[in-house]
Amino acid sequence: MSENRKSPARPVSSSPWVIDTRELGRRPGSSKPVRRSAQAKYAIGLEGVIAIPAGADVELDVLLESVVEGVLVSGTASGPLAGECSRCLDPISDEVEVDITELFAYPDSATDETTDEDEVSRLVDDLVDLEPVVRDAVVLALPHVPLCSPDCAGLCAECGGKWAELEPDHRHETIDPRWAALQERIQQDRKS
Repeated sequence: MSENRKSPARPVSSSPWVIDTRELGRRPGSSKPVRRSAQAKYAIGLEGVIAIPAGADVELDVLLESVVEGVLVSGTASGPLAGECSRCLDPISDEVEVDITELFAYPDSATDETTDEDEVSRLVDDLVDLEPVVRDAVVLALPHVPLCSPDCAGLCAECGGKWAELEPDHRHETIDPRWAALQERIQQDRKS
């Protein structure tokens, strides 16, 4: 008497960053488009400088393709940016869109066996996690010195005023203390 048992269902992550690839199977050439929003759990980018803020929605538009060695994920990820100008400290808000192309190797594939852990992503229980891939792509795409405009003049080093808002003849004169007595004498002579 044979017993008809079903194998226990594998847990599927409920994270929108994780995509189940079981529908593709391991048939090279099969593909599946995926569009979804995923919320950033933490700031993605250069925190304190410019980043996709924690809690912001990141739009994923990718194509999963089954290839001999694994699943190739290609497409785009986009989201809002928030930060501050590195010259004048004004807030910056913008959008970022990055291209993604990542191979997730099948366990025990030639790619899996011949590459180091950090060289290629791996499928885990037929799931791909796009969060690290998007994070890496966003960090590489962001400017390390964000500016509110390319010609931002920044702040006056003496008074901290924003150069764009100061008068054209704004300046701070500092006199060498050794010449201060002479400066006073010249000003007295002008008044007389």
